[in-house]
Parts: sequence; C-alpha cells; structure tokens
Amino acid sequence: MPLRLETVTPDNVSAACALKIEPWQEKFVAPVAESLAEAYTQPAAAWPRLVYDDDRLVAFLMGCFDPAAPFDFFRCGIWRLNVAAGHQRSGYGRFAVEQFCAEARRRGQNRITVLWVPDPDGPEQFYLGLGFTPTGQTFHGETVAERFLD
Repeated sequence: MPLRLETVTPDNVSAACALKIEPWQEKFVAPVAESLAEAYTQPAAAWPRLVYDDDRLVAFLMGCFDPAAPFDFFRCGIWRLNVAAGHQRSGYGRFAVEQFCAEARRRGQNRITVLWVPDPDGPEQFYLGLGFTPTGQTFHGETVAERFLD
C-alpha cells in the first residue's frame, strides 16, 4: 500500500502519541500528544493527520485552516510536523507537506505558511527546499515563511 494520510481515531491515537522524533529535534517541535491536546481545544481549525507507509506509522502532521485567525500566518498553515526517529530523509515529511498543500487547494487556498525555530540544526533547509520563502516576519522568535500554491 502506498503512503497515505489517515485521521486520528480511537484506534490509532495511542500509536500517534507514542511516535518519537530524534532526541536532538525535541527543541524544535512539540510531542504529538501535546499537539493532539491543542487540536482538541481548537477542533474547527486544527487538521491533525498521521502518515503511514503500509501499516507503519512514520509521521504526524498538524495543519490549520482558520480564515478568522487574527494573524494571517495562522489562517492556512502547518503547525507541526513530526517524522519518526529513524524514518527521516525518506520522503515522509515531503509527502505530508504536499498532502497538506493538496487539502489547502481543495479548500480554495492559494497560500500556506509554516513557522520554524531559526537554528542551524532546525528545519529551515527542509522547508526552503519545498518552496517556502521567509516573509520577514517573526512570531515568538520563530521565522514565518509562506508558499504560494499553483
């Protein structure tokens, strides 16, 4: 079975919460359990999804779709991307981002955003490689970047 996105359900939420990233990345992204708690408090905006490769959970993505958000960079964007330790550089993160872009297009959006912690070990190069461009804004010390959709 090819790569796919799945919604978080009672059947897979425990596996989702158990997904661990590389220890050195923990300063860049919150744990899945924290992300799911945030999604629970913002069900109209949050879009949490799991990435599977066959029946193996390999990543977690949480995006947002909130046209009424007070900051434009929270109206349609990626909040979190956690790729499981040992599964990075395998295309799973790229797949997750492209699936989010497809959902954004389906919803009539033409711009998505992402924020990252500026750090030489952070995800900046990953997002730049996917076509994101810094906007010049920062939010709580994080770089705000955008990507326009075709």
